[in-house]
Formats: sequence, C-alpha cells, structure tokens
Amino acid sequence: MKQNQRNILAAVICHTFWGVSFLASRTALNSAPVIVLLSHRFLLAFCAMSLLLPMPELGCHLRKKDLKPLILLGLIEPVIYFFGEQYGILHSTTSFSGVMISIIPIVSTLAAVPVLGEKPTAGQLFFSVLSVGGVIGIGLLNKNSGTLDWIGVTGLLVAVFSAAAYTLLNRNIAVRYTPFERSYMMLAVGAVVFTALAFLQVRGQAEEYLKPLGVPSYRVSVIFLSICCSVICYFLSSYVLTSLSVARSTVFANLTTAVSVIAGVLILHEPFSPVGFVCCILILFGIYGVQKTARNETISPK
Repeated sequence: MKQNQRNILAAVICHTFWGVSFLASRTALNSAPVIVLLSHRFLLAFCAMSLLLPMPELGCHLRKKDLKPLILLGLIEPVIYFFGEQYGILHSTTSFSGVMISIIPIVSTLAAVPVLGEKPTAGQLFFSVLSVGGVIGIGLLNKNSGTLDWIGVTGLLVAVFSAAAYTLLNRNIAVRYTPFERSYMMLAVGAVVFTALAFLQVRGQAEEYLKPLGVPSYRVSVIFLSICCSVICYFLSSYVLTSLSVARSTVFANLTTAVSVIAGVLILHEPFSPVGFVCCILILFGIYGVQKTARNETISPK
C-alpha cells in the first residue's frame, strides 16, 4: 500500500471511531459526570499506551527531547478543546454548535497559510467548503434544542481555535517528534489534568470517583473511548499530520459527522431524511475532492 493510501486509510479509521464515539459517550454520561468520564478515559488510555513504550519500532525517545512543545500540544488538545466543546454545546443550540464545529477545517486550512506556508489549491478550498456545507446542512436538520448565550458562543470559539491550533502545532513539530511521542504526551497531559479536576469535583472521595466503574455498560464505553477513540485515534491523527497538509487532513473531520448520523440511524434507529442523505454525500464528495486536487506536500516547520 502506498504512503498516500495509508494516510487516507488512517484518517478514515480515526474519524470513523470518533464518529461512533458519541454513542459511547452518551451511554457513559448516564453513570458519571463529564469530568470524571474524561479522567477515566484518558487515565486508562495513558496506562494502555505506556505498556507499548518498550517497543523500539514505535520510536519513543522522550528523555532526550524538549517536552515543552508536547506539553503545550496536550494542553491544547484534549484539555482546552474538550472544555470549549462541552461548555459550548451545553450553552448553545444544537444547530449553532454543529455549524461552529463544522468550520474547524476551514479555519485550520486558512491559518496554515501564514503559519506553515501551506497554500491550498482553489479546488481544495471549493471542495472543503462543499464538505462543510454538508455538515452545516445536517446540523440545521437537527431540532433546534437548547438556548444560546455568551458562554456557549465563547466555548465554541475556544473549541474551534484550539482545534485549529492543535492541527498547526502537531504538523509543525512532526519533524522533531514521532506520532507515538506526540500522542503519548497528549494522553499524559489529559490524564493528569482531568484526573486532578475529577478529584476536586468528587471532593477527594475515591469511592465516589470509582463508583461509575461498577456499571458494566460504563466500563465498556470507557474502554472503547480510551483504546479506540484516544490511543488509536490520537496516534493515527498525529500519523496523518506527519505527511498530509492541513487542508487534506482536517477535511476528514467532516467524516465524523457523517458517521455519527449513520450510526444514529443504524444503532439508535433515529430518523434519516433524503436531505440528510444528500448532505452525507456532499461531505464524502468534498473529502474526495480535497484529496484529488492537492499539490505534492512536504513539511516545512516555521
């Protein structure tokens, strides 16, 4: 399999898992608050990835490297992004939050021009906007539940810009750190921050912190979110950003929406309209178009 095909396959697997993750999160949140769930998720993911450290082929040599860029990467994603997304969704309408999250690929692509010197082709911009249009269409089809206030707007703006910053920083430092090193430190930072906040929330009561783990459905959800959506997905995300430009890599984020809609229809038997089907086709066609209209790419750290 050629390198380009491996990159695309990695991106598809990554965003497919993230597309299904909402089902596991919905199940888990019935048993634990958000911060406790995030703590369990990233702590287990960090422990699982730590077991892989002895494998030399993964290329982990953190003792010899400056950790500051990796710690910053971990603070941006998952810490800042998750806070922005969670509070943004909680304090906004479903349609507004969906539209805001959908513009992350556009913001990332435009920001990559001055920061990384990556200039997308006209075709990439067109197909990226087309794919985003499909996501926006799906967002507008959802019931306009919730209320919109300044906290929601601020939270979603934080999510959008932190996601863009994560993409730019991850790609920029790809020449100095392996995909494993980048994803490992992201999980480490997430585990430390979310676990500290979780113990503050439960007032240091270990029994309260561990209580959700007694629910079988919660354990299954946490394992899926930890192994598939954290260890595998963050590694694949970093792997893709090593070789693909920001425009090509971020457009796959829209695949997450399409997968979540399809999973909702197949698993939760949610309604699916012809318009929703057309929007999913626009998303997939846009992703395909961005890949086909790309230039040859190399990493040029600034």
